Amino acid sequence: MAKKRPQTRATRPQPTDGEIPVVGAREPCPCGSGRRYKACHGRAAAHAVTELVHRPFEGLPGECDWVALRELVPAATVELPLKDGLPEGVPSVTLATVLPMAWPALRRDDGSVLLGLQNDTASGDISRDLADTLRRALTAEPGTPVQARRAPADGPRLQDLLDAEGTFEPVVHSGFEFWIPDTENATPEVTASLERANAAAIPTVKLAGVGAAYWCETPEKNHLRWVMPHPEEQLLDALARLHAAGRSSLGEGTRLVGSFRAHGLTVPVWDLPSGVGADDVEKPAAEFAERLAAALASDAPLTPEERRARGGLTNRQVTLS
Repeated sequence: MAKKRPQTRATRPQPTDGEIPVVGAREPCPCGSGRRYKACHGRAAAHAVTELVHRPFEGLPGECDWVALRELVPAATVELPLKDGLPEGVPSVTLATVLPMAWPALRRDDGSVLLGLQNDTASGDISRDLADTLRRALTAEPGTPVQARRAPADGPRLQDLLDAEGTFEPVVHSGFEFWIPDTENATPEVTASLERANAAAIPTVKLAGVGAAYWCETPEKNHLRWVMPHPEEQLLDALARLHAAGRSSLGEGTRLVGSFRAHGLTVPVWDLPSGVGADDVEKPAAEFAERLAAALASDAPLTPEERRARGGLTNRQVTLS
């Protein structure tokens, strides 16, 4: 019996990984394999979007202030310069800590864009999620919010879209009135959201004399929270040296109580008496910055007292992200 000739099928050109769009996990993979997306190209995409980027704002101007606005400051805005300039019809792009209704972004009626920073993100890279939201906001219809979605795993990051030579100068507000340029025409939902946000906002002031230090007022006591760019281990050693020497306070009645860890940076926190305002700590903070610079420059082994001080600071450290 003659052997049957094996049947051949015309092979279709397969798209490369970069050409395969993101689809639902249970949908057929666009590559044509016949498998579901989650069992095919979705595996690599899922890994990419869940892998945590510990310093998502690294490389951006004002990295410490990005962290502060993301985690510590209730109401603030910053004008963002784009690497390729503003598109036609977009007069400005403004980063905001929070937007009404917790929108990820908003294209205003005049074409300007507001980008929200304190939103939940779908991946482990906040920078990529914000960049995806920003790109969609730039082309959204004026007068419409931008909804959340999962950013493509190979999409750009903020570092790809923003001008690396630009400045990052936060403006801290006492409330969220910057949401609504025309309060008379605001919808009831936005007005109600504004009232709730204003009621919850903690009074906050950015110090002028040092970088990324924010004074805030609470009913019991005031605080200074200072986002610092130094490597964590080196910074903790320096703080321990000052603490053991009794030189870590910001004046009478103030006390270094611990630190936060947020987005790869360390945020020392001081308790302040209720009567101590932002202006009162400007000079002590500048003097502390000089003491800290000297302590950071030391490479001498920690003394037993300094090691105990370091252990106390480490035990009081809280991770925010």
